[in-house]
Amino acid sequence: MSESPTLESTAKPAMPGSDEIVTLVVKHRIKAGQDGAYEAWLRRIVSVAGQWPGHLGVDVVRGKQGGLSLFTCVLRFCSTEAMQRWLDSSERRELVNEATPLLADGDQTEVASHKEFWFAPLADAATPPPRWKQSVVTLFVILPHTLLVPLLWGPLLQLNAFLSNYVVATFLITVTIVLSVVYVCMPLATRLFAPWLEASKAHEHLEPGHGQ
Repeated sequence: MSESPTLESTAKPAMPGSDEIVTLVVKHRIKAGQDGAYEAWLRRIVSVAGQWPGHLGVDVVRGKQGGLSLFTCVLRFCSTEAMQRWLDSSERRELVNEATPLLADGDQTEVASHKEFWFAPLADAATPPPRWKQSVVTLFVILPHTLLVPLLWGPLLQLNAFLSNYVVATFLITVTIVLSVVYVCMPLATRLFAPWLEASKAHEHLEPGHGQ
């Protein structure tokens, strides 16, 4: 049976590359009595990963599984290549080798679908939140943007004939909405609504994944 997870996050406003944003989910179940040592190790690897080219941020979800602490780390990269370079790096390999004696099930990794990108911090469960809940949260985030962003841009667009062009104006408004939603508002919303998003799975037994 799983307990309600807690979440902490570090993120930086880096822009993605030409590839889609990739989410790497790493699950670690910690041996009894090793939580303190693992926490110290986790701070080290998060610091190292944060300096890695293409790294966009990390969320850490703390929960329980089978009476042991379960840590789900969700790392975001600007491309598949950047993620793979981190997975294959000697720095990560050495750090994971150090942590292996602390782990009950080894180093479990999986690549989350980019379609579930906003909701990936909740991926310590077997499945993401129901799509209708994802839709509700997404609506709450995007609707205010579609109402307010055109009003904020309006006075500026009227200052110049080029900017007031329908295609140009639409492009500027859309870019503003996308950047605000992806990098600011949606991550905040998923954390704010995390208890509700996870409510249907509060008593679900979690099985560890498989990966390298």
